[in-house]
Amino acid sequence: MSAGRPLNVVVTGGSGPSGIATARALREAGHTVFTVGSDGPRIEAAAAEAGDGVIPLVCDLANLADVRALHATISATAGRIDGVIHLVGGWRGAQGITDQTDEDWDFLERSALTTVRNVTRVFYDDLAASEAGRFAMVTSTAVATPTASGASYAAAKAAAEAWTLAVAEGFSKGTHSAAVIFVAKGLVDAGMRARSPERSFPGFTDVSDLAAAAVGLFTTPAAELNGRRLVLSR
Repeated sequence: MSAGRPLNVVVTGGSGPSGIATARALREAGHTVFTVGSDGPRIEAAAAEAGDGVIPLVCDLANLADVRALHATISATAGRIDGVIHLVGGWRGAQGITDQTDEDWDFLERSALTTVRNVTRVFYDDLAASEAGRFAMVTSTAVATPTASGASYAAAKAAAEAWTLAVAEGFSKGTHSAAVIFVAKGLVDAGMRARSPERSFPGFTDVSDLAAAAVGLFTTPAAELNGRRLVLSR
């Protein structure tokens, strides 16, 4: 499925534990990995932790011009991009409906929705042209069972899901590419377990399992993936 060449994969939101685990797994699978974050020192440290050969890049993914510049930088170095694993996140909540703030909505719209819109618009043609093009985003089980306290979060994630399904519909027209949605109650890593040894994190997905799922996208036929919501929660 690699079309006879190493695949170029971008991991957005690469500074956190899920980004580090995913970049490491993709690199170990033989792909060329570009990991992207908004803070230079953090993304450089994350790339180093992910392993030799993971390339750190800085970008404000909520800024369309910055994403276009990111695409130009990667294209000049590696050529066409074959995959984007989108791990940008963020949470804001409230007590209920009436105290959902505009500030929280603006933050969630930018992090959960605007980043997805920008990345897919800029990288779409590359992914559609690839023989193994893949786009994946991570959503929450909260979309299916929203609460009053998490109304803004669930609404922003739902909008990002709808956009991703629209990307999948575009890919269905004669391409070998797929857009998928990873669904998780929450993500957990070794650091979280060490900080809260009394917690069992029921239903949470380990970042290593997310990473393995991301790697698996590139060895699974697009027809089996495109437009699917892949539930990772245990």
